[in-house]
Amino acid sequence: MTLLPPRPVVASLLCAGALLATSACSAIVMERAAAPSGSASPATARPPRSSAPPSPAAQPALTDAQAQDALISEADLGEPWAPTQGAATWRDAFLKATATQPDCARLLDALYTDELLGAPGRAAVGLDDGWDEAQLRHQVAVRPRAEVDRALEWLASLPGRCARFTATAALGRSLEVTVTDLPLPEAGDARQGLLVTVTEEAGDEPLTLTLLAAAVRVGDDAFTVTSGGLGDVPPEVVDAAVDLGARRLAEVRRQGRVQV
Repeated sequence: MTLLPPRPVVASLLCAGALLATSACSAIVMERAAAPSGSASPATARPPRSSAPPSPAAQPALTDAQAQDALISEADLGEPWAPTQGAATWRDAFLKATATQPDCARLLDALYTDELLGAPGRAAVGLDDGWDEAQLRHQVAVRPRAEVDRALEWLASLPGRCARFTATAALGRSLEVTVTDLPLPEAGDARQGLLVTVTEEAGDEPLTLTLLAAAVRVGDDAFTVTSGGLGDVPPEVVDAAVDLGARRLAEVRRQGRVQV
């Protein structure tokens, strides 16, 4: 099997001291990290990580144009990322499933519909990895701040409530699901990440979907990033998307205040 050269991804630390432009800082070459283990151990439910106090007053909701400007693009992540060609086939096969535990069933629904914060995003972009057939989706949400915080608290509870469970997919297929905490960069004001694996025993070798999901609040705004695939799903790509997404969202807000 021919080995592929290391792939470039955007650096987690963006150009310090410079204003964000529409093009991202130059990508750096990084050795790809091994995919995280799918094993999970129950964790105690806890509130989402927060690194800043709440703002004193809510801001006006983002406009459609502002939400669109806050999205990342394939240029930010570098090769092999490109605009999506459509929903990945693994979405229906591994996420369109039911579970007996209400919270676990709700998680599968949220992952399948890309509604981690409880509703569709105001703006969204999908990107495909042409090497490993992974798919990444970035959404900017317009939700009341209290609802976002409740959603983050719920996501933070899932490694304890749904550490390991069985789901049932189409034609009665049995899927084994694990949910663990996913560390995220210190981006935004509050954040929560999940590593979800969905495994089906098929033939001689099991098939496993690895899905990394992140939800971040930046002041009164929020966004989500999901990246999944049946092959390698490097966490550094999600880290870069979370870091850049938070900075870009904050910059969109700052520019809006200047223009007013």
